[in-house]
Amino acid sequence: MGNGKVWSSFEEAVADIKDGDTLAVGGFGLCGIPEKSIAALVQKGIQDLTVVSNNCGVDDWGLGLLLANKQINKMIASYVGENKIFEQQFLSGELEVELTPQGTLAERLRAGGAGIPGFYTATGVGTPIAEGKEVKVFDGKEYILEKGITADFALVKAWKADKLGNLVFRKTSRNFNPLAAMAGKITIAEVEEIVEVGELDPDHIHTPGVFVQRVLLGENYEKRIERLTVKKGEA
Repeated sequence: MGNGKVWSSFEEAVADIKDGDTLAVGGFGLCGIPEKSIAALVQKGIQDLTVVSNNCGVDDWGLGLLLANKQINKMIASYVGENKIFEQQFLSGELEVELTPQGTLAERLRAGGAGIPGFYTATGVGTPIAEGKEVKVFDGKEYILEKGITADFALVKAWKADKLGNLVFRKTSRNFNPLAAMAGKITIAEVEEIVEVGELDPDHIHTPGVFVQRVLLGENYEKRIERLTVKKGEA
């Protein structure tokens, strides 16, 4: 444990995550993933996790490590295209998958974090996404009911934090990390730099510290690329 919200050990920070818990995990592709917290969960070896995240990493990195270790029982995600282990476990029935349109997933996390139990959206009407969901008509147009998401824990990766847990994200990592941070009952934020209270410009804070319970300094982050595409040289 650490001083106030600042913790020194990732192993201790995830120690009370238990079998069967639901986790909201930030990141977009391999950008802004809480890789140190994920590694600590791999070492902890807990099972039957439900994970809510935009995607599930790749075979050998990010949430893909938990998949390979068969620690995830259910995945709620919008994109699964870069992970062969995900595909294999889904087709074999080992992994339950709830595919959710990307914008709907973002709003479900935001709504859960804001205390909104559900909302209506036109996205998915007339598709398999709508099966079993309540439908209402507003101004002559059909909308389906989607439920807000809350999680036992949220794991996020930020650029900077102060000692009160106020977070600043950079670029693409801001897509889902702030939403995941809102949705978690206990939010664990790993960051590249921790500064003193008052050093962050209030106008630059993306997630207020009220949503964050634990902050850890991570080092030696890997900047992996999910899918490398290069332009062929001209002859």
